[in-house]
Amino acid sequence: MLPLRQPFDVAHDNAQANAAQTSGAPVTLGRAIVVTSGKGGVGKTTTTANLGVALAKRGAKVALVDADVGLRNLDILMGLESRVRHHVLDVLEEKVELDQALVRDKHFPNLFLLAAAQSREKDEVDTESMRDLIEELREQFDYVLIDCPAGIEMGFKNAVVGAQEAIVVCTPEVSAVRDVDRVVGLLGNAFSPQLIINRVRPHLVHKGKMLSVEDVNSILRLPLLGVIADEPDVIVSTNKGEPLALRTDTATAKAYHTIAARIAGEDVPAPMVEYKETFMDKLGSLLGGRR
Repeated sequence: MLPLRQPFDVAHDNAQANAAQTSGAPVTLGRAIVVTSGKGGVGKTTTTANLGVALAKRGAKVALVDADVGLRNLDILMGLESRVRHHVLDVLEEKVELDQALVRDKHFPNLFLLAAAQSREKDEVDTESMRDLIEELREQFDYVLIDCPAGIEMGFKNAVVGAQEAIVVCTPEVSAVRDVDRVVGLLGNAFSPQLIINRVRPHLVHKGKMLSVEDVNSILRLPLLGVIADEPDVIVSTNKGEPLALRTDTATAKAYHTIAARIAGEDVPAPMVEYKETFMDKLGSLLGGRR
């Protein structure tokens, strides 16, 4: 686990990093982790936002990078859309300095967002410049979480180019599993991909109408970071721009914090989703047995 730095001022940290480089002192680099899946709509952005909050709540310095140029949403999920003045392409095209484009979170002084451009195209991003940008962020932050766009074309290449690790998000659907399998093949072993299974509905799994965690893992065979239930609270928090990980009073919020602990190197069990048989389930079983 990397040593945690204290909450900071971006410009001050830049000056310190430059001074360290000038003096020849080694610069401790943070971890750049791409959050991907291949398929859209599985919860990559929600996962990025909540893990960013959970890691920041642990005291880590965290930068969230929205790599979905043209379709940015991470700023909305973080409730920071009104604060965005510059975006990643402004930095890559040297229109502004990095610290001018980083938006500080409302809740944690050690959590920042670098928003994507809303009215540009993914092929306008220079891949090598993106690599250099992520490297610069790694000099300032403990964790750089990169929200990858859907698909496996240029947006995917730009999102993964500076990363060293990958978290793949998969819902328990055959199409999502197939897309993740394709993405894992593209990533290769160098990224040490780990799996989050999202939007699990235990009652549907119990009835055989949804793939189980075991079904998904039997195909993907990836280290499991954790399982997230399909809970209404996630949608409500997303619409409010208040990531659920700001809380600790729900099972899903606790799951995000446990996953963050596992990312940070703590030896804790992966959060799972338990099925509890309800009265209606029992009644349905009894009625079904009489037919």
